Amino acid sequence: MISIENIVATVTLEQQLDLYAMERSVPNVEYDPDQFPGLIFRLESPKVTSLIFKSGKMVVTGAKSTEELIKSVKRIIKTLKKYGIKITGKPKIQIQNIVASANMHVHVNLDKAAFLLENNMYEPEQFPGLIFRMDDPRVVLLIFSSGKMVITGAKREEEVYKAVKKIFDKLNELDCIRQIEEEEEELEI
Repeated sequence: MISIENIVATVTLEQQLDLYAMERSVPNVEYDPDQFPGLIFRLESPKVTSLIFKSGKMVVTGAKSTEELIKSVKRIIKTLKKYGIKITGKPKIQIQNIVASANMHVHVNLDKAAFLLENNMYEPEQFPGLIFRMDDPRVVLLIFSSGKMVITGAKREEEVYKAVKKIFDKLNELDCIRQIEEEEEELEI
């Protein structure tokens, strides 16, 4: 089971923006240039936050899918236009990071995995998970003995699914996982 938790993207509008004008005309935005150089624009549904800078660049965070990200950016642009902000170009969206969680529904022997896997860091006294750097796709996985994991660094949703399948197959091949017995699974819930 895999769940996309957050997508962080940059959006380029290729024009300068008047953040003071936006603050005056667009409702529910926050702008305090003494505290932070960007204007904060929050959407309620989907729950997405955008940091808008006078350079015309935006950082959008909170989307749970690429589709939701695109809809959110369109909605932000539409809202700005509705309140008289002139947007001339087509926004260029680039995903910077996808954070996901997964549950393999197995027990993972992290000591054995740390010994057999390359590109990993496991110091249980410091952190209970094994940190594994995968080259293809280029992501970082935090793997826990419960079989749960966090995946970060992906640029496309497909990379998350590929990484989870690849690490599951690798851990299985190295005999680092065992199935959770039904009674144990009931206790975890």
